[in-house]
Amino acid sequence: MADHSKNTIISSLFWKLMERGGTQGIQFVVQIILARLLLPEDYGIIALVIIFTSIANVFVQSGLNTALIQKKDADEADFSSVFYLSLLMACLIYIVLFLAAPFIAAFYKIPEITPVFRVLSITLFFGAFNSIQNAVVARNLEFKKLFFSSTGAILISGTVGIYMAYTGFGVWALVGQQISNQLFVTLILWFTVKWRPQLLFSLERVKALFSFGWKLLVSALIDTVYRDLRSLIIGKMYNPAMLGFYNRGQQFPSLIVSNINGSIQSVMLPVLSSQQDNRPRVKDMMRRAIVTSSFIIFPMMVGLAVTAEPLVKILLTDKWLPCVPFLQIFCASYALWPIHTANLQAINALGRSDIFLKLEIIKKIMGLSILAVTVFYGVYAIALGQVLGGIISTFINAYPNKKLLNYSYVEQWKDIMPSLLLSLVMGAVVYSLKWLGLSVLLTLIIQVFAGVILYVGLAWIFKLECFRYLLSTVKDIFKNRNGEMV
Repeated sequence: MADHSKNTIISSLFWKLMERGGTQGIQFVVQIILARLLLPEDYGIIALVIIFTSIANVFVQSGLNTALIQKKDADEADFSSVFYLSLLMACLIYIVLFLAAPFIAAFYKIPEITPVFRVLSITLFFGAFNSIQNAVVARNLEFKKLFFSSTGAILISGTVGIYMAYTGFGVWALVGQQISNQLFVTLILWFTVKWRPQLLFSLERVKALFSFGWKLLVSALIDTVYRDLRSLIIGKMYNPAMLGFYNRGQQFPSLIVSNINGSIQSVMLPVLSSQQDNRPRVKDMMRRAIVTSSFIIFPMMVGLAVTAEPLVKILLTDKWLPCVPFLQIFCASYALWPIHTANLQAINALGRSDIFLKLEIIKKIMGLSILAVTVFYGVYAIALGQVLGGIISTFINAYPNKKLLNYSYVEQWKDIMPSLLLSLVMGAVVYSLKWLGLSVLLTLIIQVFAGVILYVGLAWIFKLECFRYLLSTVKDIFKNRNGEMV
């Protein structure tokens, strides 16, 4: 794997942000329209099904996708072998899910889950193919191709979903949207990514990759089950509508954070991996990722939390107001993601998947202990317990990098503290504007503009280093767009 210049990294980050920003922006609009047409119960049903397919998809990819990115000298035999293994796993798991669907429906006492489950599980086959295509793109930092595939697919699938919802298909509108999205992502990448599976299969190559990837497989499985366990419990203890409110409250902060922080981290894994023998350089790059993503994410999460109620009223209508407390709680949880992901990506890039697995086990034991207590105090306590678990997890994730990279937890918090303090000041001012007595829409508009101006102004007044770096990076991006890199 070749070293990557700053220009290449900036160009890749630009297209990764464009890909995520474009798709997430379109998806945001699509979801608003669908939420206005469909019922919370519909979203609760689809949320349950997606939980099971997400867990199944972990087995399909088997951690080998990341292993392909991390391996310096991966060749065609590696890629083709992983592809055929992933496709075989998709077939086997689909059969299991097809047969298990009626039992899952009976457990949750929702008969309509069975056909939805069987149809939506088809996306496993697309996941098998996409995992290899994404690995090729990531290794070559060709995120421009993901931009076109993701944006094109979300436009088509969004149109399909809205049409089906408008014509009365109910929950099947969400199914149609999900399947068509995965289908068209795969098709567009087929024409834009040059990789094709060859008639090659090496068990030895698979074993070598699996020696690294199995730990990531177990880690991803633990993480996915753990992340979705709350939704499984809420779906069983309450009803699909409550699960719909819970997931809708989670969706808004998730949309923002996965776009910005996820873009940075997607680019950082291959870049950090290329520098894995230069640990001071890895530390510098990891610190930059934490500081930059925190500077952007903190004000967004604080701002979203303080404007949650008018935002939901305007975008989703009053029928979705019960999701507001969940939205505010999850803003606190997702604000911590820059610390989590940067630390974990650095550990993966250094090839220490053994440490990664140990951290996941420790965090999940801690999280399950919190869940075991909060489950008896209601659905809001479950959500608050997730925030508490996230705070504790920042300590756990950062601990190994004190030894690996000489980047301690205290040093990390010092790096992000200026952005956090400015965000809290901005949030307090923005929240106070609700007492102006204006209409909901006008108040929201004033809050948004005031928040942006205040935060940027404070960053400029206090001369935050990350703010100056971002301005410099933006200039480089636009300069590269006019040059040969973009």
